[in-house]
Amino acid sequence: MKALRNLLNTALNLLAGLSLTAMVVLTTYQVITRYVFNAPSTWSEELVGYLFAWSTMFGAAIVSGERGHMNIPILVDKFNPPMRKALHIFAEVIALLFSASILVLGGFQVSSLAMGQMTSSLGVAIGTFYWVMPICGILMVAYSALNIIGIANGEICLDTADEASEAIAKVEAEAAAEKEA
Repeated sequence: MKALRNLLNTALNLLAGLSLTAMVVLTTYQVITRYVFNAPSTWSEELVGYLFAWSTMFGAAIVSGERGHMNIPILVDKFNPPMRKALHIFAEVIALLFSASILVLGGFQVSSLAMGQMTSSLGVAIGTFYWVMPICGILMVAYSALNIIGIANGEICLDTADEASEAIAKVEAEAAAEKEA
């Protein structure tokens, strides 16, 4: 499981980095053509917009894999550890269902419908740029499944900040006692 997660993380970080790099290069090119050569490039502006959407979706998938999505743990942290585990699994199931239905199924439908429309400057089917939705949806489903498995078998730590501080203090106290003995 860890190897799959590392592979997905590496691939997504590479794709997000490449799309960001391409956006910077294309925006620089666009500025130079507009202000230096007085011949603005319309295709680069359009492509940067689509790359921005792609990098955003890649970033959302990365955050999903890191379990960094927005949450308010104040209520969940009040529960005992087994109930907290169940609530975290429930949250991942909701994320999985959302990703599967909206991003994967909806993304396939939207991409297919938009294949008949062409972009104004690039002359590429708009549906091509929409494929990021089902692709990242599949990645988010995979991450949610990995997160559910990790939470269920204890690989993903769900300790609250207080419990983590107590555990650290306990380990430090045990280490100090061993040194004295």
